[in-house]
Amino acid sequence: MNPTAVRVERNDRLLKWFNASARDLPWRQTVDPYPVLVSEVMLQQTQVSRVIPKFDAFMANWPKVTDLAEAPTDELLRTWSGLGYNRRALRLREASQLIAANDWPDSIRGLMDLPGVGPYTAAAIGSISFGEDTPAVDTNLKRVLSRWAGEPLDGSALDAYAHDVVGHPAGTWNQALMDLGATLCTPKTPECSRCPVSEWCTQPAVYEPPPRQSRFEGSHRQLRGALLRAHLAGMDLHEAGHDLDRSEAEIDLALSALEAEGLINVAIQDC
Repeated sequence: MNPTAVRVERNDRLLKWFNASARDLPWRQTVDPYPVLVSEVMLQQTQVSRVIPKFDAFMANWPKVTDLAEAPTDELLRTWSGLGYNRRALRLREASQLIAANDWPDSIRGLMDLPGVGPYTAAAIGSISFGEDTPAVDTNLKRVLSRWAGEPLDGSALDAYAHDVVGHPAGTWNQALMDLGATLCTPKTPECSRCPVSEWCTQPAVYEPPPRQSRFEGSHRQLRGALLRAHLAGMDLHEAGHDLDRSEAEIDLALSALEAEGLINVAIQDC
């Protein structure tokens, strides 16, 4: 079978499977770019199960992009608390402020100019909300496409392969592959017998694990998170650091970083 026929049949089978088996996720109820943006930023390095309740609370507080543009910092961070990487919340607000002032960008390149929006997030928003004919390659898609190709793909080779096999509409195809990678084409034990496109998969054993994240316990990230939670609760910041057996130097360094990033205001805390 020629490559074009393979692509057409595989994508047709994939989209039929997705139509019947798509995960019921709250941000999929609309193609409005604002909830898509919020969900994609939340999902960066965060499991779907943790994102769902936070997404619902976030959208309840700020249902429109213009609402988020005016969100108070402490309220924003309280709502975000539990997702980690709190700078994402501030970048998301900065993006909403630009959108509120200038409207949505009209291209993938323009979306990438928004704070906190990289190539994947821009492609996801562009394909889902604006009909852009482009793949949005995350970790799941990289793994699935590598298995289709029969070799680990990365960089320009991954980008070229993704653009060659992308289905239409691309937004639906991207979400279908995300679900396939999350539910069946998993990293170590893919369920090939249930996969709708297994007959067109070259090598299901192909898998390159992502780099291991550094240990959380005892890390700078753990201290930062504890200090920010203490700040939002009105507690003494140094006591919160001491509860983790951290030195004054470590606490001061973390507080300086949090203040420089706009996450806390130590002067107000000390008043």
